[in-house]
Amino acid sequence: MTRKEQLEEFQKRINYHFKNQELLNTALTHSSYANESKETVEYNERLEFLGDSVLSLILSDYLFRNFPDYPEGTLTKIRASVVSELSLAEAARKLGLGQYLLLGKGEISSGGRDRNSLLADAVESVIAAIYMDDGFESAKRFTLQVLGDVIPQVVEGKLFRDYKTDLQEYLQRDSNKSIEYQIVREEGPDHDKVFVVQVLHGDEIIGMGQGHSKKEAEQAAAQKALKQLYE
Repeated sequence: MTRKEQLEEFQKRINYHFKNQELLNTALTHSSYANESKETVEYNERLEFLGDSVLSLILSDYLFRNFPDYPEGTLTKIRASVVSELSLAEAARKLGLGQYLLLGKGEISSGGRDRNSLLADAVESVIAAIYMDDGFESAKRFTLQVLGDVIPQVVEGKLFRDYKTDLQEYLQRDSNKSIEYQIVREEGPDHDKVFVVQVLHGDEIIGMGQGHSKKEAEQAAAQKALKQLYE
């Protein structure tokens, strides 16, 4: 299948057709592919940066309008769970997004097409690409189409626990000390990097975790901290 055919197939899956096909191609191009290419290739990190903010606004707007009786703290917690790496990665899998990504050979061999962090970033990139191609309403339509069934499950507490928010709420009940996440080290090659993160409450290390992205490692560290605190 040619790249053009791949993009056409993906657009049918998401029920949106791009005016600017290059935006979609960039959204589905990982830096590992660009790094291995002999030519200059646009990849999706800048779109991911934009998509993160667009996604947050879309969900903030949706939750504000649809849950008028919920306080700010509850809305924040729901939003954090819906936009979590795991939630976005599962949405990507439902779309079969991984098979349309342009990845470097090393990334492919290490299972990049099914890596949570990579899939989550790609979803944010696609949201940004649609926003750039046709504005906020189209980006909103796509986002709620992809994540709409997740929101009620998160509201009911069934999916994607956000350990960082839980830890913050637990600690701030009785303490004003700062909560900080620090990268201790990075391990492995660029295409299969593992981040090791520690979480500090004031000057005390209360948990450590690791993952294939900083977000994943921070969640793991927060989970470990909560487990120790509960014990």
